[in-house]
Amino acid sequence: MLSFPETAGLRPTLGRTRETLFNWLRPELAGAHCLDLFAGSGALGFEAASNGAQNVTFVESSRAAATALSANIQQLNASNCQVVHTQAERFLETAANPFDIIFLDPPYQQPELLDYALTAMFARALISGYVYLEGSSESMLLDLCARFQLSAHKTTSAGTTSSILATPG
Repeated sequence: MLSFPETAGLRPTLGRTRETLFNWLRPELAGAHCLDLFAGSGALGFEAASNGAQNVTFVESSRAAATALSANIQQLNASNCQVVHTQAERFLETAANPFDIIFLDPPYQQPELLDYALTAMFARALISGYVYLEGSSESMLLDLCARFQLSAHKTTSAGTTSSILATPG
């Protein structure tokens, strides 16, 4: 059983949302390079790793959450996973290679992080496939897709959470 610390704003993606997302992504996961940018519990990244992703990079700014992610990687013997303990903004400044699947699920009280992350990713050509966006407002997510010319392929809502799976162009 995986564990993660109780940290303000840390909320794993709901099970039914994860199930829907990975039903959509399953055909794309084999050999994929994945980024879980605001990793938190790592639920999305671990799901990708267990469904055939070649590698998953977890980026987490909270020391407690990053430590828990590392412990969970060891517990699972997930050699295809790595944790980078840093701010998402700093990671994006130095990332050199594109990712096939990117999970963007920042703290809901900081929706501007989605805008910042997408701006940096497009500027550095880091998106080579799918982008999963999660937030508290479907209209805000659709506005981001329009602004960044992302094609929203799938949308879903569960409780107070909305999510979109999109691709560039």
